[in-house]
Amino acid sequence: MLIYNVTTGVDKKIEQEWLVWMKEVHIPDVMKTQMFLGYRMYRVLASDDEETVSYAIQYQAKSIHQIEHYLEKFAPALREHVKTRFGERAVSFRTLLEEVT
Repeated sequence: MLIYNVTTGVDKKIEQEWLVWMKEVHIPDVMKTQMFLGYRMYRVLASDDEETVSYAIQYQAKSIHQIEHYLEKFAPALREHVKTRFGERAVSFRTLLEEVT
C-alpha cells in the first residue's frame, strides 16, 4: 500500500473554513479521480507556531502508477483551486510513503 501524504499548515483564523471546505469540496474532488482507495485526515498535535495548525491527509493507493497519473492529470488543477481559495493562508507539502509490514 502506498500513501500520498499532504501536510498543510493552516492559519488559525481560517481553520474552520478550511476544514469545512476540505471535507465538503476538496477531498471529494480528489476521491472522484478514482486514483485512491480511501483517505484519512489527521490534526498534527505538536506545533511550535501559535498562529498555525497543521493537518495531514493521507490518501491510499494501490500503485505508484495511480499516484503518478493523479499527479500528472489531476493534481495541478486541484492545487490551483486550493491556492485560489486560500492563498498563503494554507501551505502544503507532499510526501509519498510506502507501508512497511
